Amino acid sequence: MAMPISCSALRRTALVLALVAGGMPAFAQESADQSANQSTDQSATQIASNQPVGEVVLIPNRVIYPGETIELAALKRVTLIAGKHKPDAVATRAEDLDGKVAKRTLLPGRYIPSAAIREAWLVEQGASVQVFFIAGGLTISATAVTLQPGAAGDLVKVRNIDSGKILSGTVMADGTIQVSAS
Repeated sequence: MAMPISCSALRRTALVLALVAGGMPAFAQESADQSANQSTDQSATQIASNQPVGEVVLIPNRVIYPGETIELAALKRVTLIAGKHKPDAVATRAEDLDGKVAKRTLLPGRYIPSAAIREAWLVEQGASVQVFFIAGGLTISATAVTLQPGAAGDLVKVRNIDSGKILSGTVMADGTIQVSAS
């Protein structure tokens, strides 16, 4: 004789399958679950005031593809179930995510790993840039072509257009490259 499956056992099974299938879902409070546990004559305000407050995080509300700039419109704010905490190494705040670029596909309802986002490139591969060498009062500038893309503070390789020599330098906030003596 088959035993009836309880709703909580079904939810646990679905959760295990979701974790095994790829990524960790954000455990958000669902208003339907809250209202099922409360009597039907209570107002939403009374229900909310009886619930402990969870941590608020941002998760994608649609698929965000690799190379796409993350905008706040593509994210939704959810409150984690009381007692649940977000895992380490995930970006969940607006200042961590706005204007960053996805390195891999970000799925709706899932946390966004910090390793899955990067700063937007200031210089693209193959772009012509100004390269500066500064030592004391001496400043030497040249034009070069970037051999790899980079964000502010990244170390990139460039090829001097005049000499053909390959140099390594740091991308500055204004998009120029600063090289040092090697």
